[in-house]
Amino acid sequence: MPTHSALADVHMAVAGAGRVPFLAHLYYDSADPYTVQVQFFDRGTALARWHFDREMLAEGLHRRIGEGDVVFRPQRTADGDEVLMEFRDHTVPGPRTAAVAADTATVAEFLEQTYALVPAGAEVLDLDGPLQDLLTR
Repeated sequence: MPTHSALADVHMAVAGAGRVPFLAHLYYDSADPYTVQVQFFDRGTALARWHFDREMLAEGLHRRIGEGDVVFRPQRTADGDEVLMEFRDHTVPGPRTAAVAADTATVAEFLEQTYALVPAGAEVLDLDGPLQDLLTR
């Protein structure tokens, strides 16, 4: 199945350190048409991987969207328009949120390429095959 991926320079605002840059690898696989994956790297070390809804990311370029573990929202800075991605970690005690910002144009271009592979509304997810495999075990 066709895929698309892109690298994006992103940053996180860290108290006392300012904007800390690192790299994001955005990935889309048309076999899983509703999902976008992003993996964050710093000097070649994988920091985290998240999976989230493609349409939610697209809407997050224009308005705040999301509840729970993932929230997207646009923001304007002195450097230009960004999409802020907030990821909440509930695996440890206490609230932990990472806010990662990416250039809006970079994310929009990535999404444009994914919609060229699978247009909005044309997504199909085959659940019959995996369900049949599970039931025959």
